[in-house]
Amino acid sequence: MEKKTAVVNKDAKAEATTGGKTSSLFATIVIPVAYVVALLIYLFVLGNPENFEGGDPHGHPLPGNYLGIVYKGGYVVSVLMCLVLLIFIFAIERSLTISKAKGTKSVTNFVRIISSKLNQRDINGAIAACDAQKGSVANVVKAGLLKYKEMQGERDLLKAEKVAAIQKEIEESTSLELPMLEKNLVVISTIASISTLVGLIGTVLGMINAFSALATAGSPDAVALANGISEALINTALGVTGAALAIVAYNYFTSKIDELTYSIDEAGFSIISTFATEHDTVAAPRTQTV
Repeated sequence: MEKKTAVVNKDAKAEATTGGKTSSLFATIVIPVAYVVALLIYLFVLGNPENFEGGDPHGHPLPGNYLGIVYKGGYVVSVLMCLVLLIFIFAIERSLTISKAKGTKSVTNFVRIISSKLNQRDINGAIAACDAQKGSVANVVKAGLLKYKEMQGERDLLKAEKVAAIQKEIEESTSLELPMLEKNLVVISTIASISTLVGLIGTVLGMINAFSALATAGSPDAVALANGISEALINTALGVTGAALAIVAYNYFTSKIDELTYSIDEAGFSIISTFATEHDTVAAPRTQTV
């Protein structure tokens, strides 16, 4: 049984390492690709000559043409569009990862099944439920149950030592599974921090262009002035929008991960309390060494 538990931990560690490399590779590829896509949209969709008066992207946008209006925000708009696109991409990626971690059925129902099996002292049935559930939560619970069975056959340890061993097994399994759930959340949190700052850069550049138009000798350049003001306001709007979306996404996924952590803690508590109730507090006789 000890070998079986070690194999489970080894497989979980290998899976976590592989998953971490895959996730890092995903982020490395997606970020530059997202910017290229955003730049192409900026140049060929927003900057389409049909969106502007006289077919000139340097002129005024057609009345009510929001594509042309956004284009007037300048090249910083492409960066902000990239950040917004990344929010949606990583939100989808995190949704799929967390859904996989939950397993095939509701986590709440799974924890209820595990508690019921433990109350019936049906450890094999609980392990079978973990195999059917799959996912990170089930993997952690299964590791604890396997350690439970191993400790049942251990005669040279006190009950407190056995309980500590089961608790340690659950904690180690949790430390292998949960980090994958938080992977790439750092990207979303970073976007929440920098989106407003990037928008502010665009705002400052727009105001510089606006004041440059006012400084023109003679009458101010009305087109340049309007473009500068548009650039400032559009970048501010996009920056704030990106930051708001990122904050909402980050808080949402953090709450979902907390729910999974709570479910693992609840199942782990059931395993430990059941073991403590089932076994006597009297220490088993130790083997004396001569």
